[in-house]
Amino acid sequence: MAISEAGQVVGHGYTAGNTELHGFSWTRDDGLVDLGTLGGNYADVAGVNSRGEVVGASTTPNGTQHAFLWTMRDGMVDLGTLGGSYANGAGAINAKGTVVGFASTANGEGHAAYWTKRQGWVDIGTLGGSFSFASGVNDEGQIVGQSLIAGDVSYHAFSWTPEDGMVDLGTLGGSTTVPLGLNEDGQVVGQSLTAGDAWYHAFSWTRERGMVDLGSLGGDQVYATAVNGRGQVVGSSNTNGNAAQHAFLWTKKGGMVDLTTLGGLMSNIGTGRAINARGQVVGHSGTTGNAADHAFLWTKKDGMVDLGTLGTYSLAVAINDSGQVAGQSGDTTGGFAALWEPNRSGCTDDVPADE
Repeated sequence: MAISEAGQVVGHGYTAGNTELHGFSWTRDDGLVDLGTLGGNYADVAGVNSRGEVVGASTTPNGTQHAFLWTMRDGMVDLGTLGGSYANGAGAINAKGTVVGFASTANGEGHAAYWTKRQGWVDIGTLGGSFSFASGVNDEGQIVGQSLIAGDVSYHAFSWTPEDGMVDLGTLGGSTTVPLGLNEDGQVVGQSLTAGDAWYHAFSWTRERGMVDLGSLGGDQVYATAVNGRGQVVGSSNTNGNAAQHAFLWTKKGGMVDLTTLGGLMSNIGTGRAINARGQVVGHSGTTGNAADHAFLWTKKDGMVDLGTLGTYSLAVAINDSGQVAGQSGDTTGGFAALWEPNRSGCTDDVPADE
């Protein structure tokens, strides 16, 4: 699911007999570590920070779901609720150890919230509706997520800061907006329904410019999934005639660039950290003859490079600034968490910030 700058890989997988799903952490020193559960039979992982702190959600003995924080020293710690009785979850963690997600309140509503060791859960409210959840947080403490608006008629993306509170990011003319990426400068990217609610388009939102439609590769369906500190945005777009979907890189200066494919019809960017500070992009693409998807690494210098497989298919979901790539690979019998360490000489693209 994610990889830290230190090369710590986190995700989840089935235990022996495929009876339970547990989170895991992998490092070179410790190998694969089972994170356990909060007493139930299920736990998944949402993220990891530079301190090795892992967040996710796990079932408890009574079957409800609680957020957890895991460290090698303390193991899995239940983060509790906002006074409610049902499940709550964790969506992300920043370098300072702030966890975001949602938690149930005493009146049974689920609200977006952040958790710190000192404060516990803090309710950040909604956009007027009965439910909200947080999905991302940067190191400045800016939180993004989705909330039902008044009347519970649709979901809008929001940005929350202690200074501004919860700000509705609006839409591109339709009813719904989904935030999928956030950088340290406060730039939010994702997808929004356009007028008539027929199609999603990718957007970039900043305080200065508001919500901007990033265009397309000729087709109607577009989504942005990640943005780095330079404002470079990646995602996937339908091509002319909606015949295929290709991965793209968007910059303010150059607009939307088609990253093409590995010979097949489709290429896609997942919802992990798919672009790093150097502009290196990861995802998965169909291969020649539209065979099984392979993970790819794209750089401005080399274009799209096939990262290979451990069997017949592979998917890349996250890349750190050292160029280490995390994802999954396998065949029809099962999938395995995978780490790629491409030749460093091929991972040294430096793309200027205005490109």
